[in-house]
Amino acid sequence: MSETIVKVSRNTSDGPVSPAATQTVAFSHYNNLSAQLPIDPATGRVVDGDVKAQASRCLTNIKAIVESIGHTMDDVVKTTVFLRNIADLEAVNDVYTSFFNGDLPTRTVVAVADLPLDDALVQIDAVVSNGEGTPPQDALPLVKVSRNTPAAPVDPASSQTVAFSHYNNLSAQLPIDPATGRVVDGDIKAQTSRCLENVEAILGSIGHTMDDIVKTTVFLTDIADIDAVDEVFAEFFPGYVPARTVVNASGLPLGASVQIDTVISHGDGTPPQLPEDTRLLVIEASNTDNAPAAPYAHTVAFSHYNHIAGQLPVDPATGRIVDGGIEAQVGQCLTNIKAIVESVDHVMDDVVKLNVQVTNMSDIDAVNDVCATFFKGDLPARTTVGVSAIPRRALVQIDAVVSNAEGTPPQT
Repeated sequence: MSETIVKVSRNTSDGPVSPAATQTVAFSHYNNLSAQLPIDPATGRVVDGDVKAQASRCLTNIKAIVESIGHTMDDVVKTTVFLRNIADLEAVNDVYTSFFNGDLPTRTVVAVADLPLDDALVQIDAVVSNGEGTPPQDALPLVKVSRNTPAAPVDPASSQTVAFSHYNNLSAQLPIDPATGRVVDGDIKAQTSRCLENVEAILGSIGHTMDDIVKTTVFLTDIADIDAVDEVFAEFFPGYVPARTVVNASGLPLGASVQIDTVISHGDGTPPQLPEDTRLLVIEASNTDNAPAAPYAHTVAFSHYNHIAGQLPVDPATGRIVDGGIEAQVGQCLTNIKAIVESVDHVMDDVVKLNVQVTNMSDIDAVNDVCATFFKGDLPARTTVGVSAIPRRALVQIDAVVSNAEGTPPQT
């Protein structure tokens, strides 16, 4: 790995501190925050009250972390809200927007089967702009650019796309027809197609194409629908297929069956970066035989980040889920990530964020124990949720965001 840009890991006692993750890991022009539970850091317990009180506490914790590193909530570019009950979304919205003064960040909302604490009703993670960069980058007055288009569904609680530096962060797209504001009629293929059409419309409105996508996360209420989703993806991505993670949702807004989240390359950058960069920066997608084969890229590098597809506990030599319990499966997931990371000349300590899904939240201590053995330095930021199912009946799935100090051409 290039040593020119430094990964900066930080914690503050004003937010809950976990021995299994770092609160925020900054690298280049982004801060990656661990998901925040509704824990009062003074007591270490979930706050009393309903989902509004809990959502407020999650956001207060995020605010404390953000302010501890010299930022404000309006520097947040993306949030992901995990709910136990999708019906709680309206109550969350009642408190959510009060934490932002300017344009709202992009957002993904999904209900999941479980959260790391039994009495938690909500968990929120965030990605934060980092204009000052990390050493030895010089501080730049980079501008966060928030945009919407009527060609895709508009949500009063989020922006469709927020660009900062060399990435666009899109709100997750539901299968909503923007002309009617309703979920489209039809099966999972029709819904998936509508989600991707909405993504395509947003990208077209900002001068980008589907080939600029570096990572997708597909939320499905029925994990068995993945084959049908693959068929639609093949139509929208006839050549290059970005890195991908598939996550089982216990519920989605508006009763949808699918929702698609995307991370977009943004070669043109945001002011004061120069617009001619858009013709020069290169997306580098790669695969390795040392990780399980997939119909999408194992890792996609763009600018100063690598985005790694969700890894199942599959032995690449046999193509089967490894024998053993949760420890063996977590170890295989991380071994696959390690193989991908090393195939692009990086090491596990270059990981800035892990996203973990487990089918049994009681396995979290075992997950923590195994994760710790794969890192020598500061642990990455992390988000963990419980799901009812994982592809191939696995017990765990993990994806990662990795620092990429050497950048992609023509950066050095």
